[in-house]
Amino acid sequence: MAMLALRMTAGHVLIDGVLDKSEYYGGTVHTFQVYVPDQYDGKRPAALYVGLDGVLCHAPEVIDSLITAGKMPVTIGVFLQPGVVKAADGTVLRYNRSYEFDSTTDHFVRFLDEEVLPAVEQMKTPRGKPIRLSRRPQDRMIMGLSSGGIAAFNAAWHRPDLFGKVFTGVGTFVAMRGGNDLQALVRKTEPLPLRIFIQDGSNDVWNPLFGHWYEGNQMLASALQFAGYDVQCDWSDGGHNVTRSTQIFPQAMEWMWRDWPSQLTQGKTHNDFLQELLVEEDNGWNRISGGVAKEPVKRIIYPDLTTVAWTQGEDENFVWQFILQDSRLTCGEPFYWLHNDDPSDNLEVTTITFDAGGNLWVATRIGIQICDQNGRVRAILRLPQGCGRVNEILIGNGTVTLSTEDATWQRRFNVTAPTPGVRPPSQGQG
Repeated sequence: MAMLALRMTAGHVLIDGVLDKSEYYGGTVHTFQVYVPDQYDGKRPAALYVGLDGVLCHAPEVIDSLITAGKMPVTIGVFLQPGVVKAADGTVLRYNRSYEFDSTTDHFVRFLDEEVLPAVEQMKTPRGKPIRLSRRPQDRMIMGLSSGGIAAFNAAWHRPDLFGKVFTGVGTFVAMRGGNDLQALVRKTEPLPLRIFIQDGSNDVWNPLFGHWYEGNQMLASALQFAGYDVQCDWSDGGHNVTRSTQIFPQAMEWMWRDWPSQLTQGKTHNDFLQELLVEEDNGWNRISGGVAKEPVKRIIYPDLTTVAWTQGEDENFVWQFILQDSRLTCGEPFYWLHNDDPSDNLEVTTITFDAGGNLWVATRIGIQICDQNGRVRAILRLPQGCGRVNEILIGNGTVTLSTEDATWQRRFNVTAPTPGVRPPSQGQG
């Protein structure tokens, strides 16, 4: 990382920098600017604003104004450009923007957390003050437009411990790199403590090949409202540009920071399956002991001994079901279909189990996916942050225990352990 230049103006300074060595995006060069307001004293961690595609919506001036008015905390801004790969003569060999921003995995937010923000915190202000960033999610916001919009959302979606606030304008929630599937994941996944502002216009169709941007944004907004999120939307007749976001940006920022420093809270989902499963005053996963080396369950018999669920490979996005007849497995089908946020990567199905309702619990890289009797994912439970590969799901009466090689975690749910030989009530054919 190298510092390039300083730009001082009334209210703030912008420090130019470049990140030219990345483990996540090999060979890329990322330029960025760090915004430091005049009120920053370097004595305590500041709030964080990450802006993708560099400075948009006159963000430095808006943040200046809001800090001065007491409507926003003292904040460090990081305005990041997507990476490019260049030849020795400066010719661009690869534009990395779509790969970095449109992908629905956690790759980009890990890049932010492990490379970009640590590089920023190595810098100093022109007066020699260290850059210190708050780690509290309610103090951290990320913003982007178009592909930057989906990147901003995904950063908070994967790491709500890093970003609690999101502004997404004309976001690319379409069939480019899986963004069209996000609304389904939002509906099925337990809600997160996030605050989200969505902007788009009815004339936003950048490229009809991939879908309709306005429609995709409305679908995501509908899913977020269904899932109980603190979400605000601005719909207009605008197109695929920065115009409307720039117009409403000051008001959106006031809404985003309206009750700071209050902690962000989770909403209540309208997913009836999740509603029945989740308990009131849930404290999440609690680490109760060290890790246990156990052989993952790959094959398990249905409670009434009529069928068998069998995961035959970690790279499959489904679990097989067989009918058990005279101790023989027959009529095999890839019956339990699973979600994957990255079709190019293994889902890593590690272990399975049944509950008393005949629902199959499947440990995957993106969480515990719970399939109903007809093989459809009805709920996705977040794994404990950094828990690693789950090798056992143990369902008790009112609790679920996860085991990994490093730790054992437990959480309360409205769930019951199956009784061998007892047939669960039928859920019908759906």
